[in-house]
Amino acid sequence: MNKKLEAYGVKAVERPKIKATKQLDLSGTFGQQIVKSETKLALRTHPKTFQKLADM
Repeated sequence: MNKKLEAYGVKAVERPKIKATKQLDLSGTFGQQIVKSETKLALRTHPKTFQKLADM
């Protein structure tokens, strides 16, 4: 990747690794709501992928 960038005259910069600072508690009704909404979003975003996985 670096050589591709350098071909255009752009220097590659080392980025710091950012670690998660918060913990999500997925237990209880609020956690279930988070899981359901994220699942619906994933299904809406990638319907063909999930259909291919279901057909395997």
